[in-house]
Amino acid sequence: MIAQVLSLATDVDDIRIAFNESSLTVLKIVIGTILFGIALDTKVSDFTAALRRPWVITIGVLAQFIALPALTFLLTLLLDVRGSVALGMILVACCPPGNVSNVLTHRAGGDVALSVSMTAVSNLLAIFLMPLNMAFWGGLHPTGEKLLEDIDLSAVDMLVEVGLVIGVPFVLGISIARLWPAVAERAHKVVGPVSFLALGVVIVLGVTKNWDLFLDYISIVLLAVFLHDALALALGWCIGRATRLPDRSVKAMTFEVGIRNAGLGLLLVFSYFDGLGGMALVAAWWGIWDIVAGLALAQWWSSRSSEKKAVTA
Repeated sequence: MIAQVLSLATDVDDIRIAFNESSLTVLKIVIGTILFGIALDTKVSDFTAALRRPWVITIGVLAQFIALPALTFLLTLLLDVRGSVALGMILVACCPPGNVSNVLTHRAGGDVALSVSMTAVSNLLAIFLMPLNMAFWGGLHPTGEKLLEDIDLSAVDMLVEVGLVIGVPFVLGISIARLWPAVAERAHKVVGPVSFLALGVVIVLGVTKNWDLFLDYISIVLLAVFLHDALALALGWCIGRATRLPDRSVKAMTFEVGIRNAGLGLLLVFSYFDGLGGMALVAAWWGIWDIVAGLALAQWWSSRSSEKKAVTA
């Protein structure tokens, strides 16, 4: 059994996950819609609110775009994962948060205003920082570097893709929220849940089409994704505590750093990495496990808050 797993681990860099052009187009629309939904719930005041809390926002940005990719890089070396798995972990770490982080922050009794502000700022910065981060850390990786050379990844091309997928829906959504706030509020309640449901359907269909490969290779990424997700959540919590943020802000920081838009990562895997096996498996499984772990943590925090209120009463 061990020999079989080792054999599979050796081959994971060579497999490609099937994803046809029409499915890729649907995925782009779904990711764009998710970002559009985030923007509908984003107001210009969220950015001005961020300016009033520059220190906290700066901490969050540094944690997301510098500390998390750097620690992820070290984790890939520690686990000695294959090149494609390492690149998948680095790609996910470079992704911005989605508005799932806002929902989880609310569920946990955290600072939702801070969460929304950080999500808005992070998604805007991700247009430029995500491609640069991926090219930098992926190029440094001893086994991932060779794969990047074979793929001939262009940071500029990825910048354009991320700009279209994030930037255009984001600007459109914020404009609607600014001009027609009542319409944006009603639309957000529909667009957000429907787009995430659509993403789940796309992932499930993709897994179904590649079921045999999924069963053969998923064991390779289970531990890596579990540890990586725990690292991301712990990083957010530790930074919040180390900088002496209030409890509600610590919860927001935990989810803003720990929750990644793995759907965007999955789109880039199929757009620029030809469905590279380890990358696709990491992004797909992260998208599932990240929500499960986040919900569990949010529920635990919510339960603790309820118990404290009961004791106080």
